[in-house]
Amino acid sequence: MTVLLETRDLIKHFRGVQAVNGLDLAITAGRCFGLLGPNGAGKTTTVEILEGIQDPTHGTIRYRGEPLGPRFRQDIGIMFQSTALQDHVTGRENLRMFASFYPRSLPLDELVEACALGDFLDRDTRKLSGGQRQRLLLAIALVNDPELLFLDEPTTGLDPQARRNFWELIHRIKARGKTILLTTHYMEEAYHLCDEIAIMDHGRIIAQGTPRALLAAHFDDVVLQLPLADFPDPLPPLAHPVMVHRDMVEILTDDVGATVQELLAQHIPLARLLIRPRTLEDLFLELTGRELRT
Repeated sequence: MTVLLETRDLIKHFRGVQAVNGLDLAITAGRCFGLLGPNGAGKTTTVEILEGIQDPTHGTIRYRGEPLGPRFRQDIGIMFQSTALQDHVTGRENLRMFASFYPRSLPLDELVEACALGDFLDRDTRKLSGGQRQRLLLAIALVNDPELLFLDEPTTGLDPQARRNFWELIHRIKARGKTILLTTHYMEEAYHLCDEIAIMDHGRIIAQGTPRALLAAHFDDVVLQLPLADFPDPLPPLAHPVMVHRDMVEILTDDVGATVQELLAQHIPLARLLIRPRTLEDLFLELTGRELRT
């Protein structure tokens, strides 16, 4: 597979802080690469360096084997986490304005179809819903038909239906052979969209691979979930690790049958028992911790 964007020993110092600490990345063409991490992990700084917005303190970045330059700037699209749109301007006018910034651009009809803009293309941007606004911003990021698309937490604040609809748009873009670098705090989103993920913490990559391979490498158990109300107080001792989250008890086990028998022996009702596989959220919390970060 062709490496589209590559970094070697990427370092970024701020006053008293090393935000990025020796990062090596290789993003292959035609895939969705997810960069995940808790607040303060160095993720945003890394992405801004990759986008060419910030310069690294040390290290190299190459696009198609060459240093970043005019070709890179013409070949990328960026959907920032927060983007201001001009008031009193329609979606159509926004697209035409951004298209004028590039020597080549996709036909308007293609953008409208790709991002499902038809119902609100001529509406003032102030009157767009959250999902409509994100679809317009995605179209703006695609206006120059980029080879590499940066999506910075694109579904933050969207309701579940709008988020799922946005995922379908990303699948369409991937189907056209485009390369995507995605940041998100939604682990389900990363699992659904990404061919490969890298988890950052303290400026370094601490885990990298396909979502399934990472889960298989770190977990060989499943999670049994029961409401806390179904247990006596205090909780009885169990043979497997137990975690309590608000009103839910989670039991980690590699032997479901034996654990169920143990619960029955403790006279714990199983009518509301749920069994789920390990998820990226489990992996993320195991690797980066559960403490609140600012």
